Amino acid sequence: IMGYKIFTHEIHSSYAARIDNYRSYDIVSKDIIQRWTYPYVPDVKFCGNRATKLERRGMYRALEIEQSRSAQVGSFTVIGYGTKIGSNSKISDSVIGEGCTIGSNVLIEGSYIWDNVIIEDGCELRHVIVCDGVIMKAGAVLKPGVVLSFKVVIGERFVVPAHSKVSLLQQPTVHDSDEELEYADNSSGTVEFSCTADQSNGEMTSESSEAHKPKLGTGGVGYIWSICEGGQEEEWRHSVAPIPEDKLTELSEAMDDDQELVTQDRTALSTSGELISDSNASEGDDNEDSKDDSVYFEKEVEATFLRAVEENVKVDHVILEVNSLRGSLDFTCSLLMRLEGFFLPNC
Repeated sequence: IMGYKIFTHEIHSSYAARIDNYRSYDIVSKDIIQRWTYPYVPDVKFCGNRATKLERRGMYRALEIEQSRSAQVGSFTVIGYGTKIGSNSKISDSVIGEGCTIGSNVLIEGSYIWDNVIIEDGCELRHVIVCDGVIMKAGAVLKPGVVLSFKVVIGERFVVPAHSKVSLLQQPTVHDSDEELEYADNSSGTVEFSCTADQSNGEMTSESSEAHKPKLGTGGVGYIWSICEGGQEEEWRHSVAPIPEDKLTELSEAMDDDQELVTQDRTALSTSGELISDSNASEGDDNEDSKDDSVYFEKEVEATFLRAVEENVKVDHVILEVNSLRGSLDFTCSLLMRLEGFFLPNC
């Protein structure tokens, strides 16, 4: 297509997945813990990982763990080498790395705690990612979707808002346009390009970011990065936190509306006697692959076909235009063959 070659290898019995956001990271991690990726599972040594013992209800424990008798570790949880867990703490559906210290009355649910993390008494973590060396002071709370970068310190009883990203590095300033980015790159060799917005005047400046940057409570060290304009609505899509119920309702309604529109369009085509898509000809075939992209492509080809008939466009020009759509849209070979057969009487 368009001069490019795509090479594929079809997998029949192996496991393969791409991790390109936090949600896919969470999904693949759960598959590993639930042993869908065997032999690449926590209790099998590979790539230098430490020996881990598989216990009942999908719990994995490494060696030299110190756990209080009153602490509760739930199913599908991994506890790393040398980790200490205090009294009355509850951990479920989570991964705890090596060398971590978890105090008393700590609640950890659906989270990923990396190595050498210190979580003091009374902290709450739900559906978050905590990187190496982080310290959480007593009573700190992480709302769902939070990501703490390396060696961040959260102050006592500080509540980090949902879907926040916290780092030791200050958030870079943003340039106004692509031209300024290119100019800065050519002149200084470095470019800073994040979103730090001054809500009062709409401009993005480093001075305003310093003035409005939230603190992390008493003893806290780090910066909460602000979310780009329009990015707040997309945070829930790529988070380890569960999808909110209101978003699930919106997605369900949107899918129902799209399906209704597609049904109406196909009904109108069939009653008017115009070209009907292959999916409409075989109503029993309800494949997931024949959705938005294929329907949109078929509409584009139908419009091209009708215009060619009305304006008496040359056959070569029509075929060239249809082939140009192949570079950007998904299409079905049967539809293309049917169109070519109409234009070429000998087919």
